[in-house]
Amino acid sequence: MHVVFSLRTALAPMVGALLALTALPVGANEGATVFSDTSRIASIGGSITEIVYALGEEGRLVARDSTSSYPEEASKLPDVGYMRQLSAEGVLSVNPSGILALHGSGPQEAIDVLKKSRVAYIEVPEHFTHEGILEKIRVVGKALGVDAKADRLVAETDAKLSAAEKQAASIKERKRVLFVLSTQGGKILAAGSDTAAEGIIKLAGAVNAVEGFSGYKPVSDEAIVTARPDVILTMKGGGPPISEEELFANPAIASTPAGTGRKLISMWGGYLLGFGPRTADAIHDLTVSLYGAQSTD
Repeated sequence: MHVVFSLRTALAPMVGALLALTALPVGANEGATVFSDTSRIASIGGSITEIVYALGEEGRLVARDSTSSYPEEASKLPDVGYMRQLSAEGVLSVNPSGILALHGSGPQEAIDVLKKSRVAYIEVPEHFTHEGILEKIRVVGKALGVDAKADRLVAETDAKLSAAEKQAASIKERKRVLFVLSTQGGKILAAGSDTAAEGIIKLAGAVNAVEGFSGYKPVSDEAIVTARPDVILTMKGGGPPISEEELFANPAIASTPAGTGRKLISMWGGYLLGFGPRTADAIHDLTVSLYGAQSTD
């Protein structure tokens, strides 16, 4: 009997995943806004996990993705992988009753499988704005059936964001900021429009030094010189660390105001670019780092 019980126990997760992968009619699992069962939620996206904790609903989480490292307790949950490189089988192996995923999760093939599984899938919009953060909170709260809690968190977050933006609005001369994602192979990978980096730069009262493209792309030496950044902004904890010496040894960067003054700001990636409950604090910290005494509390 003991052998039979052990075999059943070992096979349970596999059976659950196979059942979850059984296809439903196309569209049967799309368009949902509320989970019918919130007992075992897989959270995909660092800001989504932060919101669940801020709502006091972390007891519903059964797994998270690798970008969900805050709060620290979240790291104790099973990790289903990086949000942009998910495996449908990996997500379903934790037997979730629902999947709460940030827009942009992928690859698309894996998302298509998850959306056609028997597990409810709710996508949370991602907009790098004040209102975008509030929308995230509302969507997560509705999905978990805790709208009243979400309304309270929205009001609190809205007030903090407004205060942080008011602080940044007092700045008269806006600094030009170049966000560098990586310097691998000697190529500068910078943030253009429609990125979290540009969003936080603007909210902190500064200007994205580069323009003319969206996303994160390699930029030429000529483009860097033309951009004339006053400050270089980088993130920590999001891949290979960027060496300050290597950065300022780059001839193009060395010729800019940021290079001649060796002006570099580096902040933790999830905090700086998360666009979640902590973003008001990130705006404040970045504004102070950029402008010091020029900013007002």
